[in-house]
Amino acid sequence: MANNITFTMLKPDSVEKGNIGAILEKITSSGFRIVAMKLTQLTTADAEAFYAIHKDRPFFGDLVTYMTRGPIVAAILEKDNAVEDFRALIGATNPAEAAEGTIRNMFADSISENAVHGSDSDDNAAIESAFHFSGREMF
Repeated sequence: MANNITFTMLKPDSVEKGNIGAILEKITSSGFRIVAMKLTQLTTADAEAFYAIHKDRPFFGDLVTYMTRGPIVAAILEKDNAVEDFRALIGATNPAEAAEGTIRNMFADSISENAVHGSDSDDNAAIESAFHFSGREMF
């Protein structure tokens, strides 16, 4: 199942704006099956660990603050070619550059508040999924 799952987070701006349902509808109508999902809130330590790859980048502190300011929806999605297909569905990191009809084009306000996270590789999908979910939480 490794290349058939991906991980996503609906970020705090999506939750704050009440876009959970609309984004989940876009995901499921695009052929993804939700195999695990929860509403949760990242602690500072959680956000720092999850985004550790960016720790030396100038935006790291702002990213941690943004990701801990409110609840997120964490989910594991299943579909053939899940990572690549989901990356196409969410669109470019900068919503101004995201293709029409993508999640970020429709729901994101800026490059720093871009509505949703999607794993960038099969390996990271597995790592990120395990970060948020135990095996018994996946169906």
